[in-house]
Amino acid sequence: MSAINITNVAVLDNPAPFVSPFQFEISYECLNSLKDDLEWKLIYVGSAEDETYDQLLESVLVGPVNVGNYRFVLQADPPDPSRIREEDIIGVTVLLLTCSYMGQEFLRVGYYVNNDYDDEQLREEPPTKKMSRLPQPLLLPNHLMNNNNNNLMSMVKRRLCLISHQNQRNHDNFLKPSLVEKTG
Repeated sequence: MSAINITNVAVLDNPAPFVSPFQFEISYECLNSLKDDLEWKLIYVGSAEDETYDQLLESVLVGPVNVGNYRFVLQADPPDPSRIREEDIIGVTVLLLTCSYMGQEFLRVGYYVNNDYDDEQLREEPPTKKMSRLPQPLLLPNHLMNNNNNNLMSMVKRRLCLISHQNQRNHDNFLKPSLVEKTG
């Protein structure tokens, strides 16, 4: 029997603009008290052909945790479009949510991400050079700001669809009270 059972992972704000943060509400139960932290990661696959374009959007440690039911929201900034090949900005890619205990991954949830223009005319006649026309809203971190960008990226919507959920053997441990809300 596993020490940790993931009871639900809900994608919040789906679909959403490309430039919006990702948000996942994660619920789980702990059947045995755990001493060490769990590491949750959110990874955006920037290219199916080359792992160097993958972006680690967030990595958080949560722990230790006692027996009980828990829920928290994992929020991550969107991927940096300047680190995605131009031909891979629009279209389908993958987002991976993983959880590890003591360096050993025991959960992997995969989502298809479909990035497409929200505007019908742009879908029919996409710009010839996408990257030079990608705007960044004022709320993005400074390193993502670019004076050469315009409002095209705000017209790109992403839609997530669950593709796989792989729960591997659990180990014994878990969670930080400031990041987790105890339920029930």
